[in-house]
Amino acid sequence: MIPVIGNLRLKRSSSQKSKILTSSSDKSTITNSSSCSSLLYSQNKTRNSLLSRKKALEPFPMLETVIAVHDYYPLDSRTDLTLERGKEYRVLEQEIDGSKDWWKVQNKYGEIGLIPSNYVKWKISLWKYNWFKPHLDRIAAEQVLKSENKDGCFVVRRSSSKDVLTISLMVRNVKQISVKHYLINVNEKGQFYIKNNNFFETVNELIHFHQHERGSLATKLKCVPNVKQNEVKVTSSNMHATKKIQFSACDKSWEIRANDLSLLEELGSGQFGVVRKGKWKEIVDVAVKLMKEGTMSEQEFIEEAKTMTKLQHTNLVQLYGVCIEHRPICIVTEFMKYGSLLSYLRKNENALKQRPMDLLAMCFQVCAGMAYLEANNYIHRDLAARNCLVGENSIVKVADFGLTRYVIDDEYTSSSGTKFPIKWAPPEVLRFTRFSSKSDVWAFGVLMWEMFTCGKMPYGKASNAQVVEMVIDGQRLDRPKICPREIFYLMKFCWEESPETRPSFVQLSTKLKRFVRENHCLFR
Repeated sequence: MIPVIGNLRLKRSSSQKSKILTSSSDKSTITNSSSCSSLLYSQNKTRNSLLSRKKALEPFPMLETVIAVHDYYPLDSRTDLTLERGKEYRVLEQEIDGSKDWWKVQNKYGEIGLIPSNYVKWKISLWKYNWFKPHLDRIAAEQVLKSENKDGCFVVRRSSSKDVLTISLMVRNVKQISVKHYLINVNEKGQFYIKNNNFFETVNELIHFHQHERGSLATKLKCVPNVKQNEVKVTSSNMHATKKIQFSACDKSWEIRANDLSLLEELGSGQFGVVRKGKWKEIVDVAVKLMKEGTMSEQEFIEEAKTMTKLQHTNLVQLYGVCIEHRPICIVTEFMKYGSLLSYLRKNENALKQRPMDLLAMCFQVCAGMAYLEANNYIHRDLAARNCLVGENSIVKVADFGLTRYVIDDEYTSSSGTKFPIKWAPPEVLRFTRFSSKSDVWAFGVLMWEMFTCGKMPYGKASNAQVVEMVIDGQRLDRPKICPREIFYLMKFCWEESPETRPSFVQLSTKLKRFVRENHCLFR
């Protein structure tokens, strides 16, 4: 018998049904029935053809815009709105009758309706960053920064004048003590800038640059105010009234309810426990990790999960959330059909050795996912083929990023008690347990070696202690037989003794692209 934690249908409470005119016989339920799906698709195709003749609205405000990541064809078109994957919508309400599962949105033709909130993503997703304070206005930002009284202390907030963001920055030096405000502008290409000399593809890249370079700012961005309360009273210097600034309540989007999960067949087991296939909300295929008692520091991981659910990239396994209603906790992630990359390499060794181009393509996908983590200042700490997953159409995604910090396992533990995988670790981790994106780069070099050996164990049968001695002495892995020398050169570049001389993931991505373009004849 299949154990069932619970079931969910995309339906609303009785009060919600009454409010949006949904009859008791017309529950809004998504079905996998092919006949129903075909009918809905046909109806919506006709509807979209009619809509295309309408005049579109002006572009939506940037900070209120979401992008559909899935198609959604509602059964009840009186209340719900059709979603087309890749299209933009304006969010009008993020809570319907106390539930955040359904949002009210508007499409570009002015139609308004409800949609499942997990079917869209923000066009500009800044909520995961502690410097993003959208509810602060100019006066409140100044008060918060002045109370912190540190040079380089900053927040990013909505501009009061138009649909743009503003950096509010505390400047404290021998010449001045003041709060400066800098508009973040957007050019026609969608790039972000402060002045016309440095352009960035994302707001995060702009902030990251100015954390290391002053640029056109009065000082570098150095720290974020330590606001611990959910609300702060801010008194304007030119007013006698007191203005209360509300900060967003504790985000619960990371928490998954037990009755939303159904457990199916077992997919495997490992150091954390059993992994089972599951259904989330009766729609989404998921992988559910049923954690063993005592295998991880649960509370610390739960705090980290709140950030990890916000990390979204084509080559990252999406963490949907954590179920904490029972112990041990369950970690719910995106389901990948073909399992771990390591198993995939070993199972398909003979075929893959004849198609080294496929191996290189997989390396590039892992590199792309890691470049995203690097850009978001996130360190994986356990990058290896076993922690990447393979899906349909040979897509490869990085999984379990950051998880080793919460593992209790001797294989991952140094003499100092710090957890890390020995055979994928660089000298500075082995010596000083010093992690960085450059330690991830070292591990990526080992992962490429795994790729071109089709899943062999690095350093063979050598023990962890022997590997530590070998790496400290400057020994490196040998070139796999089917690995082009140019690719092995990249591996050795990743294994430079000094972290500073290793490439970034962005640089590696560029080099891999160039290699494919200039040396495609090697793979014919």
